[in-house]
Amino acid sequence: MKTAVVTGGAGFLGSHLTDRLLKEGFAVIGVDNFITGNPANVEHLKDNKNYSFIEQDVTKYIDIPGDINFVFHFASPASPIDYLELPIQTLKVGSLGTHNAPGLAKAKGAGFLIASTSECYGDPLVHPQTEEYWGNVNPIGPRGVYDEAKRFAEAMTMAYHRYHKVDTKIVRIFNTYGPRMRLKDGRVVPAFVGQALRNEPITIFGEGTQTRSFCYCSDLIDGIYKLSQSDFHEPVNIGNPVELTIKEFAERIIRITGSSSKLTYLPLPTDDPKQRRPDITRAWQRLGWKPVIDLEKGLTETIAWFKPRV
Repeated sequence: MKTAVVTGGAGFLGSHLTDRLLKEGFAVIGVDNFITGNPANVEHLKDNKNYSFIEQDVTKYIDIPGDINFVFHFASPASPIDYLELPIQTLKVGSLGTHNAPGLAKAKGAGFLIASTSECYGDPLVHPQTEEYWGNVNPIGPRGVYDEAKRFAEAMTMAYHRYHKVDTKIVRIFNTYGPRMRLKDGRVVPAFVGQALRNEPITIFGEGTQTRSFCYCSDLIDGIYKLSQSDFHEPVNIGNPVELTIKEFAERIIRITGSSSKLTYLPLPTDDPKQRRPDITRAWQRLGWKPVIDLEKGLTETIAWFKPRV
């Protein structure tokens, strides 16, 4: 049986990845310090003989005994509220954590995958965003702690690949949603769904003309798993290319929830991207991957998960 380590294993995506790896026949060791992760996300695995958990900050040296075949580095605050409240921790996990995690892979002769982000593109001047685009990032803006941490993490990953010959992969994750998101994590899906289910005004920043594309978590994890099993080492966008405005997205959530919420508008935050949509040509050509869950189905399942938690 192959063994995988998942840092950030109690997070939204880390826990879904863990479920997929167990389904694929891996033994999984989750690592998390619960800064933003939630023990409830892996509670269902407590009796699984192929799952174990280590509570640890990955910015500290990682020493895990035994054979390890793959390291998935998902540890990081990932929502605007988190990385604005935890700027130093965000920078440390992107830098120190992305020295320790591939270092573990190197020591074990294991593969390594870094969960990077579409935030590497910043407020893009190219649309849709291809992996060849270098981005438009403000390194000293409030979002820079996350954007630059992930850009550094990609550089560190490629250094481990080129210098230490570690079998590395880089996934650039675009907006993803689904069960296990934190209701108050500041991201648009839980924010809008929570407000709609409480029949509160839905808060739109700016005029709502900025665009996003939303990928359901099972689709994203499928792309990440396929990338981990590939022989491709450069960044790969994984996301859903169906694009809509934030205003359209809010109106859709109101319709699906049957909410009486109205829209309210606030000033646009500093450096908030005006457009965000992945070009997934590389994912299709290299991995044979594309999303299959449409927004209506994904939102219906997500809303059903949030309802008893509001």
